[in-house]
Amino acid sequence: MKKRVKLTFPQHLIKEPVIFTMAKKYDVMPNIRRARVTETVGEMVLELEGTGENLEKGIQSLRDQGVEVELVEGDIIE
Repeated sequence: MKKRVKLTFPQHLIKEPVIFTMAKKYDVMPNIRRARVTETVGEMVLELEGTGENLEKGIQSLRDQGVEVELVEGDIIE
């Protein structure tokens, strides 16, 4: 299953490996589609691939850390 999400990072997380950590912990494969990162702003559009359960857990872990997560479009099922 795939989900496309837009992530907005708070300033204190911009330099932290939150995507790598989430991908490794929940067995989710991220594909960066677009990114804009400066010293004060971090925005990314990612395509996340994994099981439905792992995607939900991974996305929730990002939210729990303070990352704003928005669904960009409906789920992509292949």
